[in-house]
Amino acid sequence: MKHISVIELMYYSDGEALLVEMEKPTSYQEATGYVEWTKAMDKEIQSIEKNKTWKLCQLTVGHRPIGLKWVSKLKKYSDGEVVKHKAKLVAKGYVQKKGVDFDEVFAPVARLDTVRLILAMAANRGWQVHHLDVKLAFLRGELEEEVYVKQPEGYEVKGKENHVLRLSKALYGLRRAPRAWNLRLDRCLKKLKFKRCASEQAVYIRGEGKNAIILGVYVDDLIVIGEDSAEIGEFKR
Repeated sequence: MKHISVIELMYYSDGEALLVEMEKPTSYQEATGYVEWTKAMDKEIQSIEKNKTWKLCQLTVGHRPIGLKWVSKLKKYSDGEVVKHKAKLVAKGYVQKKGVDFDEVFAPVARLDTVRLILAMAANRGWQVHHLDVKLAFLRGELEEEVYVKQPEGYEVKGKENHVLRLSKALYGLRRAPRAWNLRLDRCLKKLKFKRCASEQAVYIRGEGKNAIILGVYVDDLIVIGEDSAEIGEFKR
């Protein structure tokens, strides 16, 4: 946290002083007065709409919309210099009810012992190790159930403020978001001829011998090992 002297605080309004001390806005209203945070929120909305996450509609009888909130984050260098302002639109998934808004939520994650084993195998055999971080992973999960959210504050469609958004893909904060992402990843890996390990649900294997590729899944991070660089390169593409 940046330390501000009493003299410096005199040059800020009450709201500005609070934001300087806290560094991150806690609400949409606090963020709107600052260009960096406004741009970050605009970028998040653009990414969500480009991903075709939702569709504006009227609320179906028997359902209730889930609220949304803005979560702000500062990306910094080790010396404290701000690199990037990030804003995420998060669903208030804690109000969801099982059997109504979601069903299964479990998503397998590789154990740390499994990750160590994969790395040990690569070291022992002289294999290459690659790490992949899937951007916006949870936003790629496809929803099967009927889920509605309120329009995000500040981005309501004019003339249709009473409409809601039906989700076709997950948002951060939804109870089923990790499960939806994992199911989509599982389908994609199987299309690439990977087979899930029977004893470790977060590990996939493709090929044998020199052409073998072993892949471990840890939420939205993938660790990939193999001997043949061409095989791994093809997978990464």
